Amino acid sequence: MNEVMTINPTGIQVEAADTMPHSIEAEQQLLGAILTDNDVFDRVASIIGPQHFYDPVHARIYEIAAARISKNNLASPVTLKAFMEADEGLKELGGPAYLARLAASSVSAFAVREYAQMLYDLAVRRDLIRLGKDISAKAAKVDIASNPKEQIVEAEQALYSMAEQGQVESGFVSFLKAVTEAVNVANAAYQREGGLAGVSTGLIDMDGKLGGLHPSDLLILAGRPSMGKTSLATNIAFNIAKAYKKGIKPDGTEGTVEGGVVAFFSLEMSAEQLASRILAEASEISSHKIRQGDMDEIEFRRFVEAAKALEACPLFIDDTAALPISQVAARARRLKRTHGLDVLIVDYLQLLRGTSENRVQEIGEISMGLKAIAKELAIPVIALSQLSRQVENREDKRPQLSDLRESGSIEQDADVVMFVFREEYYVEREKPGEEQLDKMAEWQERMSRLHAKAEVIIGKQRHGPIGTVELSFEAQFTRFGNLAKTWQGGNEY
Repeated sequence: MNEVMTINPTGIQVEAADTMPHSIEAEQQLLGAILTDNDVFDRVASIIGPQHFYDPVHARIYEIAAARISKNNLASPVTLKAFMEADEGLKELGGPAYLARLAASSVSAFAVREYAQMLYDLAVRRDLIRLGKDISAKAAKVDIASNPKEQIVEAEQALYSMAEQGQVESGFVSFLKAVTEAVNVANAAYQREGGLAGVSTGLIDMDGKLGGLHPSDLLILAGRPSMGKTSLATNIAFNIAKAYKKGIKPDGTEGTVEGGVVAFFSLEMSAEQLASRILAEASEISSHKIRQGDMDEIEFRRFVEAAKALEACPLFIDDTAALPISQVAARARRLKRTHGLDVLIVDYLQLLRGTSENRVQEIGEISMGLKAIAKELAIPVIALSQLSRQVENREDKRPQLSDLRESGSIEQDADVVMFVFREEYYVEREKPGEEQLDKMAEWQERMSRLHAKAEVIIGKQRHGPIGTVELSFEAQFTRFGNLAKTWQGGNEY
């Protein structure tokens, strides 16, 4: 039996048939208003889409009308008749004559936004009911393979998706919409000083190669131990958080206009150790001095001032060890909902946990999970990764894609794969004996050439060139920076 209730201020009846709230009358009057006056469409297009209609025939009418209006063509009962004459659903409602009846029952133009909002709200209620039934059914089914904690994460993911998009599943996206979004990204890059479409890393040459950090991208930052992976990641996190500014974006919504809110999952180091590294960089006092407390009064004041300046930085650190990939996703969603989230960093990928017993499959599950987070939250995800020992056995120690440890899926899922390489580290360990004067002179020359320099080798980039970015590296502050070129300050040519 249908339960009927009235929703003000429209006075339209809303039916809850089989616990699914809807209002056929409101749908009819809104469609009638669009078919009578196509200008009305612009007022409601930002609120509803075809998926928000309960009646599938109404959804098809709206979709065809929207497609015609978007191309500056007339959408009326007469023009839509040609597209819908063979529609079985429309035949059941009376055929093309039904379109004329819709136009006759149109609501006045000033009320269309209220009707659109009402249809949107009813659609969200239906989605919530479906989701609730799904959660209830899964919870009632006591299955050894169905973990309650996983069910909570799945439910949270679905609810987050509804909160962000107003629907549980986004489904297919038309090519027109995809092209429009691509043009908007290109326009943002064109309008922004420096030509970046993504979030700036604060490292000029790296931004030049990558075009900044792009939403939905998974970037792998790999290297052997002591190459500076964590240092580079913390430098990028600090640069982004430090530059954070909120304001009105080009699409008119409020959000991040510069820099960003950063989440840093540190599975290897504690939050305090990570903060010390960032403070060492900001205050220009070596990490060793900070740990030992070996600072004079001037340095300590500088250290305290740097700490005060960093208090306001939107950099969130989670140092929980051995996190499951599902928890990373859940915590990232929660942070985005409460504080916003623009960049996520994981240090490092191999320390996350999956569900598979097989290590290769587990790493594959983790890399796919990180890519899914990037797409779902529309943020860049930077995941640090270890490299296999085979690098050490080669004459040239520069890493390559085949050195990624344990799974080819890391390379496959990543949009960008970068390697941190400091040749100075290896050359320093080849120091000849004092009696070998010729070799010593050659070694000193090599060391002076390589001193305080690092390379970031871009081994894969889905949307841009591969190549090498040279950076400066100050070991005492664990800081990567822009390398001053010989031509800078003069003409490049």
